[in-house]
Formats: sequence, C-alpha cells, structure tokens
Amino acid sequence: MPLSILAVSQPTQELQDVPRSPSVNEELRRRSRERLLQATVDLVSEHGYEATTLADIADRAGSARGLVSYYFPGKRQLLQSAVHRLMHQTLQEALEREPRTEDGDELLARAIDAVLGLARDRPVLMRTHMAGILQAEGFVQCPEQQRLAALLRDTVDRRGAADPETEYRMLRALLMGAVFALLIPGAPMPFERLRAELFQRYGLDWKLGVPPDGAPPGGTR
Repeated sequence: MPLSILAVSQPTQELQDVPRSPSVNEELRRRSRERLLQATVDLVSEHGYEATTLADIADRAGSARGLVSYYFPGKRQLLQSAVHRLMHQTLQEALEREPRTEDGDELLARAIDAVLGLARDRPVLMRTHMAGILQAEGFVQCPEQQRLAALLRDTVDRRGAADPETEYRMLRALLMGAVFALLIPGAPMPFERLRAELFQRYGLDWKLGVPPDGAPPGGTR
C-alpha cells in the first residue's frame, strides 16, 4: 500500500493522544449535567418521585450511574436542581417572549404567571419539589437556583424596587406560598384567586401577563 494512503487511513498516535482542552471538557460536563436534570424532570413527571430511581435517571440521560453521584449528593438534591432549572427556563422564556418589553409591571406579571402556571400544569413535579424543601434536606443553593434567583431579582429591580434584594425575597416567599396553596391535596386554592391576590398585592392590572379567560374573581381588581 502506498505511503500516502497509509498516512490518510491511519491517524498517527500523536494525533490520537491530543488531549481535549479545558473548555471542551467543561462543555461536555455541562451537557452531561443538563441531560441528567432533564431526565429527572421527565421521569418524576411520568412516574412520581418514589418510583424513579437514580439508575432510571442515568439510563434516560444516557450517562453512567456514577456520574449522578459525581454531580449530586442524592436524589432529592438532584430533583431540586432539576426543578429549579425548569423554573428558570420557564421564567426566562416568559420574560423574553414577543413582544419584548421593558415595562416593569408587565415583566412582574409574566413572572407571576410563569411560576403559578408551572404549578398548575406540572402538579406532580411541583408538589414533590415543595415537599422536598419542607423536609430535612431544606433549600438547595445550587447553580440552577441561583440563576432563577437572579432572574427574579432582576425583575423586581427593573420595576424600580428601592431594595431589590429584600423585594426579591418577599416575591419568592409569596410565590412559594401561592404554589403551596395551589398544590395542597384535597383543598387547593383556585388558580384565578391566587393570581388575583398576587396581582392586587403588587398593584398589577389583571390584563397583564397571560390572564385566564374571564373576569377576575369577585372582590379583586
């Protein structure tokens, strides 16, 4: 066989052993982690928390079982990170959807609707998430939660809050309370009522954001 063909068909050992750059490795780790988070959301939504195992999540993500333990200390922490990622993505899409706006009231209305809408549309997932926060593991300060917090903090800041950090914490508390009330098994508060109360608390017009069909509940604006 001619040497020229050998040179093309058989890569040299030197080329095969070229290490990946740190940036490439970082991107591969990020993608692997993202697949695990997405698989967690999908499986818990489909089968519930107890019926979903870490092995199931790894299989769905196409990852080795050991990678789950490498990125997350346990299933509960993995779920919290996965839900925080979903909340961040849902909120970001709501804030950036067309028509784009810089109106602070509209942005806050979109934020409230995004979080409440997620609880309404994904009750199994969000109920499991809230239960985990109230248990011994508490609130996980993961990168996904930090990105979600930054979006909410920026939303109240763009509305002109004098103290964005305090206003963010209050908004977070009110949203968590509303989500909890919406998800109480056997005695949920109506979505429209919770939305109306939050809108009234912040002086928002009912027509902002993504209003439900019909007029607001009686007694609210």
